[in-house]
Amino acid sequence: MQNNDYVVIKAMEDGVNVIGLTRGTDTKFHHSEKLDNGEVLIAQFTEHTSAIKIRGNAKILTQYGEIDSEWKK
Repeated sequence: MQNNDYVVIKAMEDGVNVIGLTRGTDTKFHHSEKLDNGEVLIAQFTEHTSAIKIRGNAKILTQYGEIDSEWKK
């Protein structure tokens, strides 16, 4: 599966969690990263990664636009 879609995640505070979720019949965590304020992660969907979950205040840039994530209040 060829996929050239990249997602850019910039942490706006310390401790932002980025979690990759698997593709297939069962959805499972397969990778996680913790970002500190100002750190940037560039991620790509693959044959194994079908979703990305982000916890914390971050700016997310995709080909579809920009969105901010935030902590649950």
